[in-house]
Amino acid sequence: MVADRSVEVSPFGDGGRSLRGFVVSGRWPASTKEWAQFLALAVRLAAVPGLVPTTAVYRSVDDVPQNPQPGTVGLVTLAGPVLGDGAPAPGHFASGAPSALILLHPPTESTPSTPEAQGAASGCVLLPGLPHLGLDHRAAWVEAEADGTVTRLVSQVGVDPAQDPDTAVLAMLLAA
Repeated sequence: MVADRSVEVSPFGDGGRSLRGFVVSGRWPASTKEWAQFLALAVRLAAVPGLVPTTAVYRSVDDVPQNPQPGTVGLVTLAGPVLGDGAPAPGHFASGAPSALILLHPPTESTPSTPEAQGAASGCVLLPGLPHLGLDHRAAWVEAEADGTVTRLVSQVGVDPAQDPDTAVLAMLLAA
């Protein structure tokens, strides 16, 4: 039963100070709420100065690392910056669409929702659906400060990707 196993998340880096992704163990998040909780953790890390140097895209993959710990189910890995060298091109994920795409904005590239949240990081997770089959797109947005305080958390079912810049970017990357 899904509820009997928890979702466990461990961040990993490149040996320096850059966030390269997350190891997911136990099971994948099974709902928009669980993906929003995952995103809250990711954005809290993005708020740490230097961990996410520029706005970046992460994708879920069913691959596991070499010699995985028992219970490892997959990875959420850095696909690249949203712009510039190494950025994924539109349609990059079309052949193997991930179950989740995440956009993380470091504090230097995030616009806070309130003046009190100055220096906060933000992010969005898009869970692509198949609207023509009745499976809506889902998404969540989180903003968090460097001390871990979540200053904004919103989740939504029935998302029109064109209505939000973050979901529009992620949907564009999925488009063929």
